[in-house]
Amino acid sequence: MTEPEQNVSSEQTQHDKKHHIRDICHISLFAALFTVCAYVAVPLGEISFTLQTLAICVAGGLLGAKRGTLSVFVYILLGICGIPVFTGGKNFYAMLPGASAGYVCGFLFTALISGLCADRLYRGGTGSLSHARSFLRLLLLALGMSIGVAVCYLFGTAWYLLIYRGSATADHLQAALTYCVYPFLLPDFIKICAAAILVTRLKHFVKA
Repeated sequence: MTEPEQNVSSEQTQHDKKHHIRDICHISLFAALFTVCAYVAVPLGEISFTLQTLAICVAGGLLGAKRGTLSVFVYILLGICGIPVFTGGKNFYAMLPGASAGYVCGFLFTALISGLCADRLYRGGTGSLSHARSFLRLLLLALGMSIGVAVCYLFGTAWYLLIYRGSATADHLQAALTYCVYPFLLPDFIKICAAAILVTRLKHFVKA
């Protein structure tokens, strides 16, 4: 290998190392943020209102599908290791028998879907767009996040039926939706709007 080739190879190695360190920092930061948001909780019956939906949508939007989902996986892994990172100061094993365990599993898909949407919308970079195109991108990003949150609702409702109701009959399903979905629709709509705006404003600060 010639000297210029060695220099290029060394520079590439340094670049890759910096990229990996940056990714680890971003993933760790959001895993910690999820924990903080879990502790900001307002009980709504058997399930608490938290800011986790906001943080997870932002993680998917800013970090992309791969790193955003990985940040949620690290967060769940911390709970599996016995660290009390979930709402109410619970670890994974204390949280599992409760009504909110399904949502925690659904967080993975919320981050994944939000990230996939952001990856596609920002595939051409974060350059300036016309007001109309910027607004359209904001709406599509919010739509992608909404789909991700809806999947989270699906996991949360299914787990609630499994734990508390036993079967998905019409009456049981309606009761589950009353506990698991309806109370959170307006708060999560507000959080999705806030997350989409935050991602739009901050995306150019976070390198892919």
